[in-house]
Amino acid sequence: MSLTELLADFRADASLMANLAAWRTLPATPAVQAETPVGLDSRLCAVLAQRGIHRLYSHQAAAVEVALGGDNAAVVTPTASGKTLCYNLPVLHSLLADVRSRALYLFPTKALAQDQLAELTAWSTALGQAGGDDGPLLAGRPLAATYDGDTPSSRRSSLRRDARILLSNPDMLHAGILPYHPQWDAFLGGLRYVVIDEMHVYRGVFGSHV
Repeated sequence: MSLTELLADFRADASLMANLAAWRTLPATPAVQAETPVGLDSRLCAVLAQRGIHRLYSHQAAAVEVALGGDNAAVVTPTASGKTLCYNLPVLHSLLADVRSRALYLFPTKALAQDQLAELTAWSTALGQAGGDDGPLLAGRPLAATYDGDTPSSRRSSLRRDARILLSNPDMLHAGILPYHPQWDAFLGGLRYVVIDEMHVYRGVFGSHV
């Protein structure tokens, strides 16, 4: 069943429609594209090309330029608009350029962190193939790892020392990272980027300590 057919079935269901206040169809918005920012590591551009991405969306290019320039950025765009590239590209660029560079990704749910871990693993594999070796990106270290309540105690020390990108959540940041900051010298000393995904959900009690 196609999406169009599914929506038609919904529309024909009187009991369902009785509980809907409104049904609107939003027109498609034409894509606005831009050139890949000058200076972005050529290996990243090669992997983008392998994925069939030869030009970025305008919001992606703008966000990458801002981040590469060392400024803060907030990206607010619709679902499935490619926000992940807005932060992965500058972060990976930094990791390729400096073996000491680190990044911290914060997610409101473990499922989102696992999704991003899979994406970063794919990038790591593709970069290794594109460049012939991992170079300063890995330097014998894992590219990315989750650090949350499910992380075994036996792994935490090595992740603090070796992981280039840590995927965690605000609660773990306050309970398991900041109170033990002397143990995080290597990671915090090289921290270049902090990414807060789904920023709009951090409100009320849940967001009061973020």
